[in-house]
Order: sequence, then C-alpha cells, then structure tokens
Amino acid sequence: MSILICPSMMCANFSNIKDEVNELDHAGVDIFHMDVMDGHYVPNVALGVEDYKAIRKNTDTMMDIHLMVSNPDQYVNIFSDLNPDIIYVHPDTTSMITRTIEEIRKRGIHPGIAINPAISVPQIQELLSLVDYVLVMTVNPGFAGQPFLDYVIPKIETLASLKNGKNFKLLVDGAISPERISQLAKIGVDGFILGTSALFGKNKAYGEIIPSLRELGNN
Repeated sequence: MSILICPSMMCANFSNIKDEVNELDHAGVDIFHMDVMDGHYVPNVALGVEDYKAIRKNTDTMMDIHLMVSNPDQYVNIFSDLNPDIIYVHPDTTSMITRTIEEIRKRGIHPGIAINPAISVPQIQELLSLVDYVLVMTVNPGFAGQPFLDYVIPKIETLASLKNGKNFKLLVDGAISPERISQLAKIGVDGFILGTSALFGKNKAYGEIIPSLRELGNN
C-alpha cells in the first residue's frame, strides 16, 4: 500500500498559496496538513480559519486539522463547520478525550489523536479502537525546524504492532527527512507529515520531490 504524503502547510508560501496548492496537488499529495496553534498549549500561534479556507477553495484533496490548543472542543466546533476530513486532538488537552473523539465522529469527521514525545503508549492505548488516525510527534510540537527525537522510535514500533485488529492509520510528524521516511515506513508507518526536512524550501519542483519520497516509503 502506498504511503500517505501530507505536506505541512505551515511551511508553505502563503503569499502564493494558490500556486503552492496546485503544484502540490499535481504532484499527488494525499492530505494537506493544517497545524492550528493557540500560543498557550504550544508557544507559537499558527494557522487559522482563513488559512484553511484559502487552501480548501483551491483543492478537493483531503485536509486535516491538527489542534495544538488548550481548549480543543471549542476549536472542534469552529473547524468542523469547514468540513475537514480529519481532526487530531492531543489527549492531554482535555479531561474527557473520549467525548471529544465521539463529537468529532458524530460530525462526520475522522477522529485522530496526536501524541507528544512525553506521552507513552499505555497512556493512550484504550483510545486506539476509537480513532481512525494516530499521529506521533517526533519533535516537541510548536515550531518547525527542530531535530528528530530518536527516543520516540520504540513508541512508533509499539504502535505499529498494535495496528493489527484496529482500524487506525499511523502517521509521524516532525523533522521527517527522506532517510526517516525509508526507515519508518519499514517499521509500519502509513503516512508522513512533511515540512522543510524533505519537501519545502528545496531547489526542486514538488513534482520531482514527491514521487521520489513515495518510492522511498514503498521500498
């Protein structure tokens, strides 16, 4: 099965977003990844409603919302009206994560959980049967350009082993280089959030980069 290629649109050129989205679409990306940050849960502020709309009006490709916020239920209400395909929530941001997951699914959106480096598998294992996507953070969330944290690899291996009998797809996010795609796809990772380590800011067209990355993940 082909890996999922998910450009992190926080790294895109918003001054020319229509062309960015069109070029990424023509290159065959699978999901446009939208980081929403509130400056409280993480020490940064990032993409919002108007950014989402600017991308959505230029593509029919799947879009996700990664909520790095302290009050996720409020943001679920805001973004669910925009019909995203997936909403990721950090389980440590709400006292009733199961209710939040249920609300996302009730709205016809695929629920996902995002797992920080400090969150262990036993802390979220009961949630795996409730979600469609699990996003493992391989950096501490909040900023682009951080180094990959090797100590999360055993956690990724454990989650990959737990996919049997479950319906979730396993994705990773943070400092994902071509070498990491090759390494982690072999472990069982289904999809990759791609920023400056593999996709943006290169001297190549997306149409050259993405097929080569997909080949790495499928070998």
